[in-house]
Amino acid sequence: MWLIDAAYLFNAQESVGTEYNFDYLKLRLWQEQYGPIDDAWYLNSTQNPPSEDQSGFHAWLQTPVPIGPGLNVSLYKLKQRDFECPHCTRKFSLQMQKGVDVGLATLIVRRADQNQYDNLILSSGDGDLKDALTHAGKVCNKRIELCVFRWGISPDLLNLADKVYWIDDFASQVEK
Repeated sequence: MWLIDAAYLFNAQESVGTEYNFDYLKLRLWQEQYGPIDDAWYLNSTQNPPSEDQSGFHAWLQTPVPIGPGLNVSLYKLKQRDFECPHCTRKFSLQMQKGVDVGLATLIVRRADQNQYDNLILSSGDGDLKDALTHAGKVCNKRIELCVFRWGISPDLLNLADKVYWIDDFASQVEK
């Protein structure tokens, strides 16, 4: 099973270069040289409603291989968070990703408990997933692999991984 934190991959791809963009289909095919991926999930937050371009991209993500990467897409609403500057007391709002880490943790634990995968490939840098990965790896005896960029990866995840595929090392093979 391959689980994707889309915001992580989008932001971390800059570790290769500011103009670099990877391709989800190429990344899936690169990983499948080591064996088939039976179940793959893309989790992200999006504005509500999503733009026409976002909707088209999400539809392509769900298109089966070899036309698209054949991902299950799970989208969460962006949450508005209000802030106040401590220096000038100016108020402002930012839209922030919420729910993706909980969605990832739920998939990791539930599917491990139900023995729905033997090998997990995780594309996320979020250390909040440590407990879910510990459960999958230590309690359910699942193999944990990371397919990540060198930027923004939690040491906790690296310590739990049986194998790490650094996208930076094969970035030219999966570039758009």
